[in-house]
Formats: sequence, structure tokens, C-alpha cells
Amino acid sequence: MYNGRPRSVSSNEIQPSNKRALIGGVKELGHVVLYVGDLEMSRQFYSDILGFNEIARIGDTFAVFSSGRTHHELLLIQVGTDANPIPPEPRIGLYHIGLKVGESDDELRGAVARLKAAGIEIEGMADHTVTHSVYIKDPDGNEIELYIDVQPAIWQKDPKAIVAPTRPLRL
Repeated sequence: MYNGRPRSVSSNEIQPSNKRALIGGVKELGHVVLYVGDLEMSRQFYSDILGFNEIARIGDTFAVFSSGRTHHELLLIQVGTDANPIPPEPRIGLYHIGLKVGESDDELRGAVARLKAAGIEIEGMADHTVTHSVYIKDPDGNEIELYIDVQPAIWQKDPKAIVAPTRPLRL
């Protein structure tokens, strides 16, 4: 069990992963696996709404998706609608998944318009200084942040910009 203390970034710029870590450092966040109540409903959401490409399916239990960046970024595993739901906040565990959806506010604005037209509820919007973010939920209640990076040079040079106060986002 890990009982260490979190460390702050020691330099003024974001560095590659901590090579002194026990495993030698993480290279990238590879994929997410979600248990879902209804595989078909979740498949439609992640492909038709978010745009992931389904690359494999195993019966009525598993669906595998990729955006083309790597072999897969998302695996859905059906556990049935009688499984325990996501507990209300505050809770331990996953808060949300962040998905970059473009490079500009115009792209994010377009995504919001299409979500609203499809009847997808916008849970929130935020200007995090380093990102402009819109929050939605998938059919099982998992929160998803759809975002664009805002001036990456700012957070690359000053990692503390990542924890700037959140402001309302006006698209």
C-alpha cells in the first residue's frame, strides 16, 4: 500500500514522467475500462455521440473502441442493469474522464450545439484557464469532460496554471 506524500512539480516546466518511480515512469494514459448496465445503449453513446470507432465486439458482453491513436482507448463490459449504480458524490474512485474534442472554442461550441440538439444534457461548463470544458454524463452516469486546450504554451511553461481558479465558461 502506498503511503507516500504527493510531490509538487519541482521545476518550472512540465517534465516527462518520474523516471525514479518504482516502475520507471508512465509514458501515457492508455485506456479506460467501464462496467455498463446496457451495452447497446452505451455502444451507441460512445460511437454515435462521442465518435469512438468500435473495433471489436464479443457477443453481448464486451465492446472495444479506439479513436485511432492506439489499439484501444475504451472497453465497455456489460454487467447488467441490476448491478450497483455509481454512488452519489462525494465518493472514492473515478470522478470523470477527460476527452479532448478539438483545438478551438468554435469546435467546442459546435459540439455543445450538437449535444443539445441530440437531447444530451449539459451538466456544466468551466473555464479552467488551461482548458475550456463541457461536462456531460454517459448512460450509466459516468461524468465525461469534453475539452479543448487553451494556449498550451501557458501550462507547459507554468504548471501551476493547471490549478488556477475555475471560472464560468461563456461560449
